[in-house]
Parts: sequence; structure tokens; C-alpha cells
Amino acid sequence: MTQMECRLWRQKARAFLDKAGIVLTNEESEHIEVADLGLGEFERTGLQLITYVNNDRYCAKELILLPRQTCPEHRHPPVNGDPGKRETFRCCFGNVYLYVEGPPSEQIQATIPMGSEAYYTVFHQIELNPGEQYTIPENTLHWFQAGDGGAVVSEFSTTSRDEFDIFTDPRIRRVPEIAGEDVMESQDIGSPSDEDIIS
Repeated sequence: MTQMECRLWRQKARAFLDKAGIVLTNEESEHIEVADLGLGEFERTGLQLITYVNNDRYCAKELILLPRQTCPEHRHPPVNGDPGKRETFRCCFGNVYLYVEGPPSEQIQATIPMGSEAYYTVFHQIELNPGEQYTIPENTLHWFQAGDGGAVVSEFSTTSRDEFDIFTDPRIRRVPEIAGEDVMESQDIGSPSDEDIIS
């Protein structure tokens, strides 16, 4: 993804945040992370996010999803004695279909990205509409997809260490590089090492 493409997606993310009534400073808007996950199919698989704070105790973010965009299956594993990230998703705009471990739902509302079906294994569906929230325990497989109108989701969690996320799909790279620009904005807990940055 080029810097120009990244800027365009950030503008689209701002439009969704405006619809949700969420105000960002100009500096925050410039640091919206565009996570294409290395698959080259951002409109289908990926997400955008802004991290307000991330320290050794807690984290707060906004997640922005385009219509029917999917954040693929992953979990937040234990790291250095920490049990892993516990996170609460609260829908602010649109709707989102969240899938977690548990009894599979009879019929899911999401559409698995074509060609990646083998990498989606949990199908217990939780639908979140504005004002609804759900807490995902540590080290739990989950994935989510926006509805037809896109979605904005507030995330409240323990410390976020995205570079350690484990995706079911081995092709995914959580910390991509955008043509001359490091897109992983880490606050208070340090940035990933050079070895973690995958182009």
C-alpha cells in the first residue's frame, strides 16, 4: 500500500468516525493506522484504528471497518507472564458480527473472504449494534466483520501488544510497512523491533 492510498483510507475512516460522533484532533487523524495485514485485499480483509492510550495497565482504541470488511481470526496470547489481552468491544456506529469460541451458530451473517475459508474456525456469533458490547477473554480465538454500512467499534482492554497477535492464517502480517512509513503507532510501551516490521 502506498502513502497516497493510506491517506485516502484515513479520510474514509474519518468520515465513519464523524458519523459515529467521535471527534479526533488533526494529529490523531494523521496517525490512524491502516492495517492491510499483508494480504493486499484491504477492502475485504483489514481494518483501521486509532490508539488513544496504550500503557502497561490499559489500552483504548477506536476500530473502523469498511462495509463487510473483516478483521481475520486471531488471538492475543500470553506474553512475558501476562495472560494476554482481555478486550471489550462496544459498537458505536453500524453493526458488527463478532465470532468467538463456543457452540457454532446455525447460520452466520458474515461472509468469509473467498480463498481464506480454511483460516476461519470459530463461528459462535455475537451481533453488536450501537450501544451493545461484548468482552473477549484472554487468548480466545475471534474474528469480526462489519455489516453492510460499515462499523465503528470502541475497544477497551488490558495492554495491547499487537505485534504478538497469533493469526490462524499464516500469511498475515500484523505489522506491515507502508512505503516509507512505519504505521504501527505504539504509545508508552515501546515500538516493535526491526525484525517485527514486515513489508
